[in-house]
This record gives sequence, structure tokens and C-alpha cells, in this order.
Amino acid sequence: MKQKKNGNAIALLPIGVFLVIFIGAGILSHDFYTMPAIVGFLIALMVAFMQNRRVRFADKLAIISKGIGEENIVTMCLIFLAAGAFSGTIKAAGGVESTVNLGLSIMPASIAVVGLFIIGCFISLSMGTSVGTITAMAPIGVGIAEKTGIALPICMGAIVCGAMFGDNLSMISDTTIAAVRTQGCEMKDKFKENFLIVLPAAVLTAILFFFLARGGAGNIDKDLEYQIIRVVPYLVVLIGALIGINVFVVLIAGTVLAAIVGVGTGAFALGEMFQKMGEGVTSMYDITVISIIVAAIVALVKEYGGIDFILNMIKRNIKGQKGGEFGISALVFLVDCCTANNTVAIVMAGPIAKEISEEFEVSPRRSASLLDIFASVGQGLIPYGAQLLTAAGLASLSPVQIMPYLFYPILMGISAVLFILFRRR
Repeated sequence: MKQKKNGNAIALLPIGVFLVIFIGAGILSHDFYTMPAIVGFLIALMVAFMQNRRVRFADKLAIISKGIGEENIVTMCLIFLAAGAFSGTIKAAGGVESTVNLGLSIMPASIAVVGLFIIGCFISLSMGTSVGTITAMAPIGVGIAEKTGIALPICMGAIVCGAMFGDNLSMISDTTIAAVRTQGCEMKDKFKENFLIVLPAAVLTAILFFFLARGGAGNIDKDLEYQIIRVVPYLVVLIGALIGINVFVVLIAGTVLAAIVGVGTGAFALGEMFQKMGEGVTSMYDITVISIIVAAIVALVKEYGGIDFILNMIKRNIKGQKGGEFGISALVFLVDCCTANNTVAIVMAGPIAKEISEEFEVSPRRSASLLDIFASVGQGLIPYGAQLLTAAGLASLSPVQIMPYLFYPILMGISAVLFILFRRR
């Protein structure tokens, strides 16, 4: 049963409950491991089930089943499992240590974190997926943190920042395609508009990571031994990403190659090969289950009218061209915070953004650019988004520990706001 068109604010309650429980428990106990994310999400899902008695329980089950079965959710879960298989196999084969040692033998420890950010920018720009970039680079970030003494959350923050750079710029990113299609503009025009806004944020982010990591890098006492053959699977994954091969295909190919290298170099026996893959896959069970629970919560929030409430609230409070641009930005940001999926947020907010842009004379390329930017700002900051959950899961951290180092999404948002306020029209 659908809610009225003006929406329902109470439908957003499950998301508020999760944030209060998850973040509140960490603040009160000074330990963000106190409340496992999965427990917080299950409580939020229970709250969602208890809402709206006009919808039968059986219908609610049907609603969440449809939400969980959505293409983006299924694809994301498969990528998580493929990333786990690659991560477990390449680590057992000695590829992570060799890759880290090779990198640190080429560049000093003081710029290693900046290197993580810049490489992440290039990979995400070429791959078109932030989650795929994070899964490919997270083990390298963990290894650099161990070797240099730089705090692990800083290294993971650099990787997430780099991943979010290409997420809203790449020509093959689903968010970019969705923004361009819903606003009716050319891809190249949207790219130019977007690039001018985010470039200052990227430069400032690199500078911040340079000074932050320089003070935290210690001396590397151990010999940096590496074997090029052990690095090859990573090179295949990174190069495959750079030339635009599908992330799922790249990860499967990398896993197979890592298994061959591991057996060939004697890192593990042939009979242990599938065991190492399995260990990697099981390490991703938590993030996979969390993604499924989040999809279920979002499906009920949408059904109850929570998203409609945000869409209409923003539209009612817009005045003037600048107001139109701020309205589009706030609209997609809030929808992303509720859906935890920037592509879905753009698809849902796109039609309303198109109406706003036409009514307040905002150009289609600017509207598309703001949609993509502020969806990425939200996605790059929320602790329950796939990006932070993936990075935290692969590094055995809490998402909240990484959040203080997410300079790029914050600076990207600030840059976009200044662009709206001061750009000549």
C-alpha cells in the first residue's frame, strides 16, 4: 500500500534509530566496536517492520524481497564475494607483501598515502566503480600501514577518497550515466562542468594527506624484499581496471592468476588453493549480509513514503536559480543518506531535479553535475554505505574510525557550494 504523494516523515525513523544506536554506543563507550553494525541494522529493520500497520506483514516481506533482489544489490554482493576470493588468495600467495615492498622501495614512506589516493583516483576513473577500487586497493593500504607505522584509518581514508574521485567523473560509472540520462545532457559537457568543481578538492586532499602522513611515518627497519612474479596478479587487476574491464571479470581473473602464482612459488600447496579462496570469501560474509539488510530497510522506508517526503520537502522550499541549484544538491544528498546507494539516489531524485532545473533555469549539465557530486558526497561519508563498510571490513576497522580522514568528499561538497554561490552566471 503506497503512502500519499506528499510522503511520510515517520517512515525515516529506522534510519534515525540505526544512527543513534550505532554512533551513540560508540561515543558513550569510546569504542565503536561496542555495537556491531549488523546488530544496529537488524534493530532498524525490526523498527521498520513494526511501522505502518496498514501494510500486512506478508506484503512487507514481499516488499523487502523485491528490494533485496534489485540488480545493483545482487551485483554488489557478488563483487564483495569475488573481492574476498581475490584478497584471500593473493594474500596467501605473498602478493600483498611483495606489492607493498615494491611500492615502498620506489617511493618514500612520507608520500605513500598520497600515492594511495592518486592511484585510487586513476583506478576509479577508469573502472567506474568506487567499491571495486576499494576492494582492489584495501589490502595494499593495510600492508603500507603495517610497514610504515602510518595509522591504518589514514591509509584506508586515502583509498576511499581516491575511489570517490572517479565515482562521479568516470565515463562508465553508473552514477554518471544515470545523472546524464535523467537530466538530458551530453556526457562530455557534464564531465567538464564536474571536473572544474572537484579538481580543487582533489588537489587539497593530496596536500592534506601529504602533511598528515609525513608526521606519522616511521622508519622502515626491515629489508624490502619482493618478487615481481607475486606482484603480477595485482598488476593484472589494476591494469584491467584502468582499461575499463568489468570489475567482476577483473577480480575473477586476478584470483585465478593469484592461485597459479601461489602454487607455482610454493606459497601453498595445490590442495590448499580452494581453502585460501574460501577463507577470503567468508571474510566478506558480514558486509554481504549488511548490504542485504540495508536493502530491506530502504525498501520499506521507500514504501512507507520516506523518500517522497524528502523529495517534496525540498521542492516546496526553493526560490531563485541559486535556490534551485541548492535544492537539487540537498535533494540528492538526503535521498542518498536514506538509500545508501548513490546510483539509486540519482535515479529517484533525477525526475524532480529535472523539473527544478527547468523551472529555475538551471542548465542540464549543471544539474547533472550537482546530482552526481552530492550523491557522492553523501555516499562517501555515511558509515553504512557500501564504500565505508567495504573499506572497514577489509581492514578490520569500524567505519567511524575512517570517517575523520574522508577529506575529499567534504572538500568536494564545500567546493560545489562555493561554485553555486560565486560562479558567474
